[in-house]
Amino acid sequence: MRTPSGPTFTARRWRRAGPLALPLALALGCYGGEPARADDDATGTTAPPDATATATDAASSSGSSDDGGVPPLEFEPGPQVLPRLTQRQYHNCVESLLGPGLPTPALEPDTNPYLFFSIGAASTTVSELGVQQYEEAAEQISHAVFDDPARREALVGCLPAAPGDACVADFIARFGRRAYRRPLAPDEQTRWLGISSELAVGDPWQGLRYVVSGMLQSPSFLYRVELGEPDPGDPTRLRFTGHEMASRLSFLLWNTTPDDALLDAAAAGDLLTADGLELAAERLLADPRARVAIQEFFAQFLDLGRLDGVTRDPARYPQFSPTMLASMRTEVQLLVDDLIHRRDGDIRSIFSTRNTFLNSELAALYGVPAEGATPVTFVPVELPADGARAGLLTLGAFLTMNAHETENSPTARGKYVRARVLCQDVPAPPPDIDLNLDPKEGEEDMTLRQRLEAHRSNPACAGCHAFIDPPGFLFEHFDPIGAWRDLDNNQPIDASGDLDGKPLASARELADVLKEDARVGRCMVTQLYRHAIGRREVVSERPGLDEVDLRFTEAGHRFRELLLALVTSEVFRTVSAQEIDP
Repeated sequence: MRTPSGPTFTARRWRRAGPLALPLALALGCYGGEPARADDDATGTTAPPDATATATDAASSSGSSDDGGVPPLEFEPGPQVLPRLTQRQYHNCVESLLGPGLPTPALEPDTNPYLFFSIGAASTTVSELGVQQYEEAAEQISHAVFDDPARREALVGCLPAAPGDACVADFIARFGRRAYRRPLAPDEQTRWLGISSELAVGDPWQGLRYVVSGMLQSPSFLYRVELGEPDPGDPTRLRFTGHEMASRLSFLLWNTTPDDALLDAAAAGDLLTADGLELAAERLLADPRARVAIQEFFAQFLDLGRLDGVTRDPARYPQFSPTMLASMRTEVQLLVDDLIHRRDGDIRSIFSTRNTFLNSELAALYGVPAEGATPVTFVPVELPADGARAGLLTLGAFLTMNAHETENSPTARGKYVRARVLCQDVPAPPPDIDLNLDPKEGEEDMTLRQRLEAHRSNPACAGCHAFIDPPGFLFEHFDPIGAWRDLDNNQPIDASGDLDGKPLASARELADVLKEDARVGRCMVTQLYRHAIGRREVVSERPGLDEVDLRFTEAGHRFRELLLALVTSEVFRTVSAQEIDP
């Protein structure tokens, strides 16, 4: 099985193509998603095999909503995308379909242009090696199931007496509905039944193994095929079908394939109304899988995967330890979980709250008491009212992953604020600019801030650095592992800066400003939407996202309410009737 090298597989061709003729030679990788626009920086980064998220400064954590232009007075749906399953989604789906404890073979690494793996999955093609990995994974997984008599009987639910009998046909229909996230068409059912009989060679279990292996390699499993149907209320656009809405809901809220109850709701037409969608979403949010999926969104939104590659010289930073990075990640995860699931509070306060969770090594790093904390026990801590820390931007995770190995990076820290917190575009530096800020002759006694200000004297650098450095300078009292410092290169630190012309004296003052900044909540709406649909929004969708933001605001900026507002909105339920062209 090899990926074709021809043009992108479009929505139009999806509609023309009938069920694929697959003795097990499936035409994989034929769809690469929406081609990246010329104005997109889709470079992204490759994820480590076990990382939940990663990105680099170069991935242009690009904030701003769209390609500009005046938004229409009324919402108009955006274009279709056909994202491939991410690595995590693939393995989650396999577990949902076949049960836990199965092999997790290596797959082609995800990429995350514009922060999210879903966008990479919708804008990249599968390589020839990636196709081979899908084939090998399907074979390995199906053998693990069907070579175990007890496991295969539990999966199939009956004992096939002969190839192609009623037991076989019933399993193909049930498994196909779960794997394809919709009922099999009659000709698909017939074809898979024929494949099972042909390849069984007298053993119905062998025939069923080939069916499972084949379906795990099918584009209908590997891609989220959500193309829409005519909208009875508006002939100029499409609405997603009930089964497509089941898929969209489940991948957003569980990061896996829909369960039988959600597919039953789709078949009954319940997911075609806002009330039915809200009821279904409430059920999904009550499931523990929703907590995991929400954590995965925040891991990508907040860029926690970059912690995986951090190294520090222990001689220069004696407080740094091999376990500290994991502690920093856990602190953020506990803070997210507390704000959303325990307090059900204003999620924007993640950037300003004095509440956090510390183990003993983070308490020592921050210089605050944490009674009961141990290296493995995190306890709730309220940071001092008159202290320097408040909110995520003063915690170890942000400060460490946005610093270099031996010194700070006000530029990286300022860019994070602009792009991830406020959703503002940060252009890439000109290609011919020297980005090396090591001290030059005569600069040996200068602080990093002084060297950056000299760098800004270059007209090609001045505009961008004037935009991102002032908020970045506010964090200069925190060193590359997030510890407090008073000196830089033996000179007093100047940590003054500003945000859009408002003078600020410290990161703590920035936290107070962000607490009241309307852009913070609107940016969360934007980032969640991009994560949910696998592309950046377009200008015609702004009115729809404004409605989501309004409901989010009226609900006190509670994240759970944002999820409900999004999944019941027009912007999530409809799509443009315009075809995607190669």
